[in-house]
Amino acid sequence: MNDNFNLSAPPNFRGLHPDLPIHIYQRHLPHWRQVGATYFVTFRLADSIPQQQLQALKRWRAIWERNNPEPRSESQWKELAREITNQTERWLDEGYGACELEQPQIAELMRDSLLKFQDDRYFVSCFEIMPNHVHVVMKPADDHELEIILKNMKGYVSHRTNKLLGRKGTLWEQESFDRILRDEEHLYRVVQYIGRNAAMAGLPNSQWHRWLHPDWQSAGWRFAA
Repeated sequence: MNDNFNLSAPPNFRGLHPDLPIHIYQRHLPHWRQVGATYFVTFRLADSIPQQQLQALKRWRAIWERNNPEPRSESQWKELAREITNQTERWLDEGYGACELEQPQIAELMRDSLLKFQDDRYFVSCFEIMPNHVHVVMKPADDHELEIILKNMKGYVSHRTNKLLGRKGTLWEQESFDRILRDEEHLYRVVQYIGRNAAMAGLPNSQWHRWLHPDWQSAGWRFAA
């Protein structure tokens, strides 16, 4: 445990429950699902990573799969997800692509979409809108699936953005990166990462937007300075 960590669980947070079932499924990435859990999610614009880097990642994954033949354990899937997520997050911070989300109107569309069904379909506790990707901590309502929530959010922003820019085409990479937050300390590290992300990427204040639920602020939770 981090000696500097002394916060209680904030409102509407629930980490990984050891006694409840977990469903694991795989697309390009493995995904863990547990009803009632809180997730850290990152989703990105479709052009946010150069093709040569994606091809390098594909080659790395092919090697990993040869070295980790099926059937694969949960720890092996977690290793794969961790390595891919860490690498792609570094690439995202390089600011590649058209970076539509740095435009104030489009960032506002994203913000509105993130909060549109707050306290109904989900509880969003914090988010950060970067030029080419979004970080969000959210807890779906028990009768709503994370995939459907994200699909609707991204679909709304995509439709409105294309209309605003007078174009057609794909705005988002289809698959998101997500993980169940284990406990309060894991949540704390994620909130601090979100708070530091723009500074680590060297972005001026005009190119990013972030939000933290007032109830969490009242409970003592803060972004990193």
